[in-house]
Amino acid sequence: MLVRLMYASRAVNPQSPEALQALLHQSRSANPAQGITGALCHANGVFVQVLEGGRMAVNRLYQRIAADPRHTDVVLLSYTEVAERRFAGWSMGQVNLARLNPALVLKYSETATLDPYALPGEAMAALFDEMLATAAIIQS
Repeated sequence: MLVRLMYASRAVNPQSPEALQALLHQSRSANPAQGITGALCHANGVFVQVLEGGRMAVNRLYQRIAADPRHTDVVLLSYTEVAERRFAGWSMGQVNLARLNPALVLKYSETATLDPYALPGEAMAALFDEMLATAAIIQS
């Protein structure tokens, strides 16, 4: 059974571009063996990540992330059973914030600043869908 999980968290320490690339590299190396796909957004010290895959594999990964001391304020935004993946073939895509139109964020929130803690999970999921449709996600 496939599930899609979306969560938000805050980085305990500021993430340098190199640290973020190392995190993405680690995910892209480990996720295929677990059958996990997804996408990651990092902005202003906040992560939003979508994980897809088998229920047990996604749950185990989420539990590891929630227990990781590099994260704080881990919040589950949505969790649903799905018939198919949205991020099939992506061991971990990355939101290209340079291509993210602030008006797209404003469509779903009170301000043009991305704040997943202020958005309902359904709205954050719709925003991720639009980022996919507008090519604001770097494939990998």
